[in-house]
Amino acid sequence: MPEEKQTKGGARRSTRHTAGQVDSTYARLQPQDLEAEKVVLGALMIDRDAYSIVCEILRAESFYEKRNSKIYQAIQDLSLKESPVDVVTVTDQLAKNGDLEDVGGPLYISELSTRVASSANVEYHARIIAQKSLARQIISFAGNVETLAFDETNDIDIVMQTAESELFTISQTNMKKDYTQIDPVVKLAIETIQKAAANKSGMTGVPTGYRELDKKTSGWQASDLIIIAGRPAMGKTSFALSMAKNIACDHQIPTAFFSLEMSNVQLVNRLMSNVCEIAGSRILNGQLQPDEWERLDKRVNNLLGAPLYVDETPGLSVFELRTKARRLVREHGIKIIMIDYLQLMNASGMRFSSRQEEVSKISQSLKGLAKELDIPIIALSQLNRGVEGREGLEGKRPQLSDLRESGAIEQDADMVMFVHRPEYYHIYQDEKGRDLHGMAQIIIAKHRKGATGDVLLTFRGEFTRFENPDENSFRRRKNEDDGGGEIMGSKVNGGEMPTDVQGFGGFEGGLPPPADDSETLPY
Repeated sequence: MPEEKQTKGGARRSTRHTAGQVDSTYARLQPQDLEAEKVVLGALMIDRDAYSIVCEILRAESFYEKRNSKIYQAIQDLSLKESPVDVVTVTDQLAKNGDLEDVGGPLYISELSTRVASSANVEYHARIIAQKSLARQIISFAGNVETLAFDETNDIDIVMQTAESELFTISQTNMKKDYTQIDPVVKLAIETIQKAAANKSGMTGVPTGYRELDKKTSGWQASDLIIIAGRPAMGKTSFALSMAKNIACDHQIPTAFFSLEMSNVQLVNRLMSNVCEIAGSRILNGQLQPDEWERLDKRVNNLLGAPLYVDETPGLSVFELRTKARRLVREHGIKIIMIDYLQLMNASGMRFSSRQEEVSKISQSLKGLAKELDIPIIALSQLNRGVEGREGLEGKRPQLSDLRESGAIEQDADMVMFVHRPEYYHIYQDEKGRDLHGMAQIIIAKHRKGATGDVLLTFRGEFTRFENPDENSFRRRKNEDDGGGEIMGSKVNGGEMPTDVQGFGGFEGGLPPPADDSETLPY
């Protein structure tokens, strides 16, 4: 046993431990149980099955005393080679590793094996060691954060991100999910099937609002990471916003939208254009026609009160996202998260040799978050420029290899979809002879739980909106049937401007009246 001395404050410290092992702030040893460490090592050398019990609980760095850590590493090396583990083989392995003299030679190894008569309690003792190790990691983490926070030259936002990154690493390293017998899993699966059977639509996930897409996917499924990718001008953000509107406004399902590219006001302007069918340019400059003011008045209430939560944090890190997502799920019952877009995120606080490696970490973290929260996460992604150099209908069609910056995105995603508008490339007919004017192809290129294939949707660019193919004609007929209307009691049939805009659209003070027609801009 190491020699111990009494400190002035009553704590005990070992003369054999280095200063780095002592918590100097409180003048006491960090959490440890050297006796448990020796018992576990001894059990591992007398029972060949003991390692399989503790291997998922302990790592070499879990041991407080360095020589015990080196002995466990030697046992681990032998087990990985499926070699016998006993006093002789462990001694030999330590000699090969160059650590035999550092651990006290063959004598100390022999002493360990004679300390225990049975490995019956090896798991119990291993968990004690693991708990002490985790406590030491948290103490070290807290000390590092304290040091950074006291240093006034540090940006406190960077300190927070670093702290969050380190704590996330600790939790991920020590969070283990144990196996489970299959019976409760079968029961849960049957309950899911029964719920799906009771739902005549066949929906088991969050509905997208697009009939053919929902048929292929049965909705966005819990714990799935869905990647929606496309080249610029294809409308992937418009597609995501259209879905957010369908999910939150039409189905009243709590939705979170993280916009790394647009401000909250820009995002809501696009939603208003979508819902009210008013060109985005007119929303931007306020040059609305009388009938557009009427539509704005009638339809903006569809957005008010919707369970849609938007976040405009630029350069969002995966650690900030995790914190915010947990809070949104806990406080608002969020059922789906959308991120626009993946390549604008970062993994600050962590070091990477390349941007591809960082994007890989981001995609892995998003998948892990989807599993942890048990909700679908949709992340928009860019494609590289390879598609631009290819010719023909099939050449312009995006492929999985076009995903930008990391093949890990494809690997981590449960579903990869592309938003593709052949019309943009002057292609007006598909291979089946269908007219592609004003149409968009939603290409399901990867689907772990179902079929791949294409879905055709109508794209109305002036309203940043995607629709079911027959929805446009239906709405046109409905608008014609509506005729004129009133805005707060003021007739608009003859072009008369609203005279009372108090409380317009639910906002006190209302909105300003439209300018003269001559000042309006074209769509």
